[in-house]
Amino acid sequence: MADANSPETRTTYPHILPIQTRWMDNDIYGHVNNVTYYSYFDTVVNCYLIDQGGLDIQDGAVVGFAVETSCRFFKPVAYPEKLAAGLRVGRLGNSSVRYEIAIFKEGEDTAAAAGHFVHVFVDRTTDKPTPIPAPIRAALEKIAVAGEGE
Repeated sequence: MADANSPETRTTYPHILPIQTRWMDNDIYGHVNNVTYYSYFDTVVNCYLIDQGGLDIQDGAVVGFAVETSCRFFKPVAYPEKLAAGLRVGRLGNSSVRYEIAIFKEGEDTAAAAGHFVHVFVDRTTDKPTPIPAPIRAALEKIAVAGEGE
């Protein structure tokens, strides 16, 4: 990711998901509340895993547990703005993945916020780490940053 003081651009994220802000996203100060960004992060990650990796959130043998998250804020966004979430993989391990995510205002190429989200894939019944299933791994490799991974 870029230096903490300089937001990245849209072109550094190979997967983009449009996100519509909702009325309830705004806080009393008139902008999207900080906790809502984590919902946006979760949405882009899980949409990608389901749509591109075939993750079965209801009955699959494997689930992803979030073990670490962070977010840096560069400029406020507010309802009713349309946003886009950029997604890439910064590190791909045997059972874990570090997603790097940025939130962009519609029509802007510089991130309004950026952060990361780490999943550890676990067996649904034992909660023990398990290798990332092949279809999910293949999808993650498609959006991996060159030169990263184990």
